[in-house]
Parts: sequence; C-alpha cells; structure tokens
Amino acid sequence: MRDSTPLVAGIDVGGTKTHLRALADGDRVADHVRPSSGWRPHDPAAAADWLAALVRDALPTGARPSAVAVGGHACETPRQCAGIRAALQDRLGAPALIVGDAELLVPAAGLAKGVGLVAGTGSVAVGRRPDGRLVQVGGWGAVLGDEGGAAGLVREAARAAWAAHDRGEEPDALAAGLVAAFQVAEVPALGAALEAATNVSAEWGRHAPVVFAAAEAGSSLARTVIADGGRSLAALVVRLAERDVVVDDVVVAGGTILSQAALYAAFTSALAEALPGVRPHPLRVPPVEGAVALARSLL
Repeated sequence: MRDSTPLVAGIDVGGTKTHLRALADGDRVADHVRPSSGWRPHDPAAAADWLAALVRDALPTGARPSAVAVGGHACETPRQCAGIRAALQDRLGAPALIVGDAELLVPAAGLAKGVGLVAGTGSVAVGRRPDGRLVQVGGWGAVLGDEGGAAGLVREAARAAWAAHDRGEEPDALAAGLVAAFQVAEVPALGAALEAATNVSAEWGRHAPVVFAAAEAGSSLARTVIADGGRSLAALVVRLAERDVVVDDVVVAGGTILSQAALYAAFTSALAEALPGVRPHPLRVPPVEGAVALARSLL
C-alpha cells in the first residue's frame, strides 16, 4: 500500500460485537471482528480511547487512516456523537464521523436517504428530516419498549401466557415453551423468572425462538404476539413519517427480523397498510459497509 493511498476505516460497534473494515484504493486491508466489551459511549474520552486502540490493533503496522466513520451502539444524541467525534479526531489526527449504529443501514444499502430499522435483541428506527436533522424512535430497552425485538417479543409472550392462565385456559404451546425455556414449574412462576434476569435484554431475548416455534406448532397466542410485534415495528416508521422524516425506503436489519420470516412478513404487511408505497429492503450486507461508505464521504 502506498503512503499516498487514502485508507478509510468503517466501524460498526454493536451491542455484542464490533466490526472494523478498512480499504485502500478499493482493496480491503483489514476486516476485524471483536467483542464490544469495554465500549462506553456515554464517556467521550473513554469511547475515543477504545476506538483508537481498535484502529491501531486492526490496521497493518504503520498504517494510518485518512478517515474513520463509526456507527456506535447507544450513541443516542447528536451532542453525544459530537463529543466522541472530537475526541477521536484528536487521537487519530484524521477526519472522523460518529453516528448511531442504526444510521449505517441506509448507506450500507447504497441509498442516499431513507429509514434504518433494526429488530434484533431490541428495536429502533432512525431517519433524517429534509433539513438533515436526525430523528430516532424506539430503542427504549426491554422493560419499557423494544417492541418487535427479541426481548420485547418474549415479554409480550409472557404477558399473553399469563392472560390465558387468568382466563382459565390450559397452557398451549407458547406457555409450555416459555415454562421450559425459563426452567420453571408453571406459568405463574414466569414472573419471578423474568424479574430475576440480571441482563434483561440478553436473557429475555435469547428465548425468542420459543415464540416462533410455538406459532409454527399452532399457538394462536404466539401468532398474535408476532403479528403485534410486526405492527409495532411498522408503527416506528409511521412515527418517523409523522415527524417529517423521508420514509420512502426502509432498510431493515437485525438478527431477529431477518431470521424469522413470520416477523418480517408481519412487519411488511403492517407497513403496506399504514404507508402504501413505502419500500422495505432487507439488508443483505454487513452494516459495516455503511460505515465504510460514510468514511469515504469524509475524504
């Protein structure tokens, strides 16, 4: 690699893993994945130190980036992102850009504008108004929100099972699956099991496959939970549209929605009903591609 060749680095800092990809003159010079442990986005100095160390470790010896763009999990406000950006530029001596990780989806799909919607463990949607102002909706965590994400689906499945129990109904495939997954004796014990979680999103979310398996086994409760989850995800896009965000294209990512056809179908059906003509796009490339595209735009 020639010293004069610009090297751009894109970084996708997710909730569990981080992906750095670097290119020089179109050639990939680094593709590095590591855990996101130690990522502290609410401390700009600590976040910048963490990112700078990642860049040093991932790039070839002696290589220096000409531009770096980062999509950071839990980077929730422009002020927060600006603080990390300033600190990172100081450490790297190169232009940098910091955005929330959901903002990587639209450029990763090769689009100039649109909505990024994530339904993985949690759920969130982001977009920009015509004046460029960022708007984010959802992403409130498994206890209060994240409808349509894995943890939110499990929470709502437990509520559905409890309601059926209160109606005197015999446990169906959903109730039986939850009881087995949380290793309790009966439906009323699910409450204590959910409350005992120390990492609510992760511990609830890992049981989401139970909901989809129950739906396939014929549980009407599970099917309703999935349909409601799809409508909740579509409602995030509607909320953005109501706030003057351009929503013609919606790029969809996240392990839950892209691996579960029933949830994706429920979302697209609800979206078509609420906002006819809006085009959903399942993301088929790693979100880090969006970070690389943003880094190129800094040159």
